[in-house]
Amino acid sequence: MIKNITIIIITLVITAQIYAQPLNQEIAQEGETPFLLGKIDKTGLTSGTYNTWFSKNYKDYIIDELIISELKQKLKDYNITLFMGTWCGDSKQEVPHFYKILDACNFPKEQLTVIAVSRKPYMYKQSPNHDEAGLNIHRVPTFIFYKNRTEINRIVEHPVETLEKDMLNIVTTNTYKSNYQIVTRVHEILKEDGLNGLKKKSKKLIKSFEGKVSNMFELNTYGRVLYTNNNIDEAIEVFKLNTKLFPDNPRTFMSLANTIGVSGNSKEAIKVMEKAIELFPNNVDLVKNLEAIKSK
Repeated sequence: MIKNITIIIITLVITAQIYAQPLNQEIAQEGETPFLLGKIDKTGLTSGTYNTWFSKNYKDYIIDELIISELKQKLKDYNITLFMGTWCGDSKQEVPHFYKILDACNFPKEQLTVIAVSRKPYMYKQSPNHDEAGLNIHRVPTFIFYKNRTEINRIVEHPVETLEKDMLNIVTTNTYKSNYQIVTRVHEILKEDGLNGLKKKSKKLIKSFEGKVSNMFELNTYGRVLYTNNNIDEAIEVFKLNTKLFPDNPRTFMSLANTIGVSGNSKEAIKVMEKAIELFPNNVDLVKNLEAIKSK
């Protein structure tokens, strides 16, 4: 019995060591700009080269004192998880602003979790322990607000109005709608109805969002995240949807064709590229892309 208990304890210790990750871990490779990865805190953001942009943007941001006085009372009822990239321009701007707001609200440090994600293609917007898994982190920074362990709402990449106003809406009326609503809807469909559900609702989505999506990168980035997470078929369907929303942009066809090609269906990928070249006969990049697919 004692021997069995000892084995269990040793197993638990080894497991904990495998999944344990140092706070404010920096990834530094020769010839590349270092970045933080995994769980971090303000100490990491105010150290080394990160402090150059953090402190400046923190200091320069002028908070709305009137909103803060109202926000302060309600914000403490929430837990917040922030996903960011120390390599990301939007994160460099918005995260220092966010910290200044939290400090003005005397927000409890233990109710904030900050996860730095990778910029590497093979680990695109992921963390070592995959804290982002299932949370639809396709843009950073993403600020997720929880109450009683349930997500209430989120701010994606940048505020719709100001951070203070967006946050106040979330903790009061909660009528807030974040940026990239088409990604939110597509993600909900995939989560609830799966790939077939997305295929069935594709036409309805196009009708609902036509002219309301700012540019092709909204879905393109989401598709790339799906691909990195090995959800290849889902990524292909998202890229197909993007070609219908932005038929005048040749890059949508390249993203679709390249992903189909990587999945092993080179014939279908070639068909997509040939169709794109018919639409854009003078586009040199499409011709090169087709040649690359054929050579593989």
